[in-house]
Amino acid sequence: MATTFSSVSHLRSVFYASIAPKTRLSLPDFKNVRSWSASANYVDVKLHAAARAVSAKAKRIGVRCATLEEIEEEKSLIEEDARERMEKAIDNVRASFNSIRTGRANPAILDKVEVEYYGTPVVLKSIAQISTPDASSILVQPYDKSSLKSIEKAIVNSDLGMTPNNDGEVIRLSMPQLTSDRRKELSKVVAKQAEEGKVAIRNIRRDAIKSYEKLEKEKKLSEDNVKDLSADLQKVTDEYMKKIESIFKQKEKELLQV
Repeated sequence: MATTFSSVSHLRSVFYASIAPKTRLSLPDFKNVRSWSASANYVDVKLHAAARAVSAKAKRIGVRCATLEEIEEEKSLIEEDARERMEKAIDNVRASFNSIRTGRANPAILDKVEVEYYGTPVVLKSIAQISTPDASSILVQPYDKSSLKSIEKAIVNSDLGMTPNNDGEVIRLSMPQLTSDRRKELSKVVAKQAEEGKVAIRNIRRDAIKSYEKLEKEKKLSEDNVKDLSADLQKVTDEYMKKIESIFKQKEKELLQV
């Protein structure tokens, strides 16, 4: 059975015990003892050198393979963050699309209109009820009638190109029909906004991959781990790219529909 030595000194003691004669040494034996002592010192040197070599190698490698649980935890945290940011990118694209009016009445086109209310700029929908009584008009009914003038002014100053009709109670907005040229211009605008959304998604993917690569540099993930996680992340990216393409096609259809 192999013997395990806890230290170099332990090895030396065992070494001497194994060779020391049980009887009194004669004079000729004394020379042998000196030879044995030199051998033991040689063993010391070799063992210390081996220990240093192993230690150096451990420092160079300096990594233990991450467990499946650890890999899944890292993946979950990074992918969850990426998904949240991608969802926000989708919401931003939708908000941009909603602010572009089509031929049909849509309360969302007023989402970006800000009103000066008691000296503070607030979004219109926070101080008024907005509805569409029919397909070609929008009705704005403020909770505080004293804000009618401010709302009217905010709509006039917006880039919606609409003239509000203030009757002292509510504000009505009629949706003018878009010309063919105007529809084409707006189609280009939404196409640009969709592309900006896709760029945002790709940037989020890039940041997530950098997070994986950082873990690889820290010896927490292997190169193969990073490749597998990046492939999974690409599937998530493709999923959100399709979402942007879908809402873009829908908006384009609304714009071009006469």
